[in-house]
Amino acid sequence: MKNPLLHYRLMTPGPTPVPPSALKILGQEIKHHRTEEFREIFRRAIFLLQEIFCTQNKIAIMCGSGTAAMEACVVNAVPAGGKALVLYSGKFAERWAHLCKRFGITPILYEVPWGEVFLAEKVAEFLQREPDIQAVFSTLSETSTGVGHRIQEIGREVAKTDALFVVDGISGVGGMECRTDAWGIDLLAVGSQKALMTPPGLAFVAVSEKAWRKMDTTDIYPPAFYLDLRAYRKSAETWDTPYTPSRTLIAALAENLRILSEIGVENIWAHTSRMARSVRAAMKAMNLEIFAKEPCDVLTLVKMPEKIHVSSLLTRLEEEFGVKIAGAQGDLKGRAIRIAHMGFIDYLDLIGCVAALEQVLISQKWPITPGTGLTAMQKKWLEKTV
Repeated sequence: MKNPLLHYRLMTPGPTPVPPSALKILGQEIKHHRTEEFREIFRRAIFLLQEIFCTQNKIAIMCGSGTAAMEACVVNAVPAGGKALVLYSGKFAERWAHLCKRFGITPILYEVPWGEVFLAEKVAEFLQREPDIQAVFSTLSETSTGVGHRIQEIGREVAKTDALFVVDGISGVGGMECRTDAWGIDLLAVGSQKALMTPPGLAFVAVSEKAWRKMDTTDIYPPAFYLDLRAYRKSAETWDTPYTPSRTLIAALAENLRILSEIGVENIWAHTSRMARSVRAAMKAMNLEIFAKEPCDVLTLVKMPEKIHVSSLLTRLEEEFGVKIAGAQGDLKGRAIRIAHMGFIDYLDLIGCVAALEQVLISQKWPITPGTGLTAMQKKWLEKTV
């Protein structure tokens, strides 16, 4: 962004903007963490995370990105030599398979084309054919494809077995519906930098009693030290962490969770869904294709026509309008864009994004009339109140 007078609008699916009250906390003087003051902040953060995650389960807070939470889930859920069913579609679903292989776990792949969803009945068939599967690894919202997967239905099938149900909720939790306990999620991995509106650096794992029982009945320690979830459970008994925490990030997180709690988690889900529907209406009005068959609510992945130069489009959006959205990944790189609508991103941010996108598309000779997407977006937004 070359023009210093432009207001920077961060609309990527991670990191996302941070509310001003949390930014103030991040700018405060560093304090020590082994204090009663920090333990109170930590306790408050845990209770609020449980509220946002819709769980009574214990939650580990560790330093790291969402991938640290995913790795913790893998090494604690399945011992080396075991089998895991990986619901495989998208870059972050692939990460489950890569992690399994790295730790000597055999990944059995249930694969669907990018953009499609997994079917609960197919998961049940895999579990019946391979009764020694010890965990099922899935994804709530696949950031690389924009798909929202049917976690509730899949969880219902996994709960009938001894397998643990492990879900990557990194980009979705806090922005779209995820009822950890009601949906039978045994290990939920989440990161701080998406719908929870906190800078990157914190990872969370919510652990069910079923998962703890499995961990407690084995004498085999996980092939990790820092990521051993039992260490976090022990320290949490005194509202503390086993290793040095990011005190400042946790304090900022607690403030953001307070904001989310005041709004109410179901109100947040409804608001994010409304923004998602409005963005999708704008894209369709501009004759652009939504990639996901069943889109998630926290981001929209839009396929770009062949005649549109995506790299140039992204650069111009940022340099001329201050709008930062993301390109796509994997086979979709250079062929699609990703617009986030979660956390501290509001409707007027999206209005600005769509207006800027229209102008750049028109400059690249895409045949639309100025205001086409904006009109459709506003009409969709008004459906809730008119």
